[in-house]
Amino acid sequence: MDEVKVPQIACKIEAYGAVNPSEDPDKVQQAVSNILVDVNFKYEDGSIKGTSNNLQSLSKIYDTVRSRGVISTYRRQLRFHHKGETTWFYLNKQAAFVNVTAICDEAEESPLGPIKVILHSKNLERIIDWLVPEFVE
Repeated sequence: MDEVKVPQIACKIEAYGAVNPSEDPDKVQQAVSNILVDVNFKYEDGSIKGTSNNLQSLSKIYDTVRSRGVISTYRRQLRFHHKGETTWFYLNKQAAFVNVTAICDEAEESPLGPIKVILHSKNLERIIDWLVPEFVE
């Protein structure tokens, strides 16, 4: 992985993955840690919650959107769910477990439930433009 140039923008990143009765909480945590780096985890209310205050945590997603040509899909989801200082998107939990970052338009696209990634920042537009630029060099 190339070194990602990460802007210094204050933010909070949260990721939630529901733990179904048939699932091992450690495997759900592994799925989240496969897509977000350097996050703090806790298990609460039947789900794994990962949090970070560093955009570097999004580096795997940053790389994926460029390598797989899905910038427009992520950008559309981030814009659609943008409310105030918050936006979010879903990732497929099973794909994340096998180290694949796959965005979902709807929660139902991930049969065991998605991982919901939520971004909070006063400079959300700058974060979106960094993560999923309209124009890629």
